[in-house]
Amino acid sequence: MTRLRTGLRTGGGRAAVGAVLALALTGALAGCSSTGGKRAEDARKAAAAQGRSAVDTPRWTVAMVTHSGDGDTFWDIVQNGAEQAAAKDNINFLYAHSDEAQQQAQLIDSYVAKGVDGLIVTLAKPDAMKASVAKAVKAGIPVITVNSGAEQSKAFGALTHIGQDETVAGQAVGEELDRRGRKKALCVLHEQGNVGHEQRCAGTEETFGGELVNLYVDGTNMPDVKASIEAKLQADKGIDSVVTLGAPFADAAVQAAKSAGSTAEIDTFDLNAKVAAALEAGTLGFAVDQQPYLQGYEAVDLLWLYRYNADVLGGGKPVLTGPQIITKDQAGALKRYTERGTR
Repeated sequence: MTRLRTGLRTGGGRAAVGAVLALALTGALAGCSSTGGKRAEDARKAAAAQGRSAVDTPRWTVAMVTHSGDGDTFWDIVQNGAEQAAAKDNINFLYAHSDEAQQQAQLIDSYVAKGVDGLIVTLAKPDAMKASVAKAVKAGIPVITVNSGAEQSKAFGALTHIGQDETVAGQAVGEELDRRGRKKALCVLHEQGNVGHEQRCAGTEETFGGELVNLYVDGTNMPDVKASIEAKLQADKGIDSVVTLGAPFADAAVQAAKSAGSTAEIDTFDLNAKVAAALEAGTLGFAVDQQPYLQGYEAVDLLWLYRYNADVLGGGKPVLTGPQIITKDQAGALKRYTERGTR
C-alpha cells in the first residue's frame, strides 16, 4: 500500500487531512484489491498448470481400489489420470489393487473403515465386490465404479459408472475384423472370471461374420500366454486374426505368431506406448482405446463435484470413454500422449 505523508496540522487543515486520508485509503485499497486479486488469480492459474491444487475446498480423501495385477501398464495410465485430477482438486488420493477378488474386497473394506470421503472401485468380479460396496454406501461414502461393472454399478448404489461398454467394444472389433476380410479369429482371455473380458469376446462374436474361438490363458504368466497362443496357431492354420484383451499381451501374441509361422494379424484391446509404436510399424493391425487416463481423471473429478456441489453425471447411465478403433493412421498422432503415459 502507498505510504501517506502530510504536513497539515490544525483547524481546517484537519478536515483537509481527513479528506486526503479518505482519498488515499480508497485508492490504496482499490489498488491492493486489483493487484491482490490479479496475483491470486495468476497463482491459481500457475498452480493448475503445474498440477497443484487450484481449489480452496477441504482436503478430502478419495481411495481407488482396482482389480489390477502387478505390472499392468493399463492401470498405471488410470492412476496417472486420477492423480492429476486429485492434484487439481486438493484431493488426498490413495490407490490399492489386487487381481484376487477377495483381497480387492478386503481393501475396499479397509478404506471404508478409515472413513474416506469417496471411493472408486472396479467390478471385474462383481459378486465378490457387492457386500463391500454396500458397506461403503451404507456408511455414506459416495462410490463411483470405473472400467468394469457398468451393469451392476447402479444396482450396487454407485453414483455412476465411467468406462466403455464392453459388449459394444466387442461389437466394434467384430465389425473391424469384417472390414479387414478376416474369417477366423482367436479371442485370448487372460483373466478367468472377468465378466468384462467375456463380454468383449461375446460382443465380437455377435458382429463378426467369421468364426470366433476363445482361448483362456494364465495372464500372470507371460511365457505361458505366448506358449498357449503359439500352440493354438500351430494346431489351427485357419486362424487369420488374434485378438488380445489387454495391451501387455499383444506383444506376446506377436511373438507367438512368429514362432508358429503364422501370418495371423494381431489386434488388441487397449493402448499404450508400445502398442502405438507397433501400430505405426505395422506389427499390429488395430487397437481398441477406452481412454484409461480419462477414466481415472473423471472418477476423481466427479467425486469432488459431488462432495462440493452434489453434481452427478450420466443421468443414471454410464459415462462412456470408448471404444475408439486406433489404426496405423491414427497411432502417430497419439505418440506423444502414449509416451508420457496419458493414453
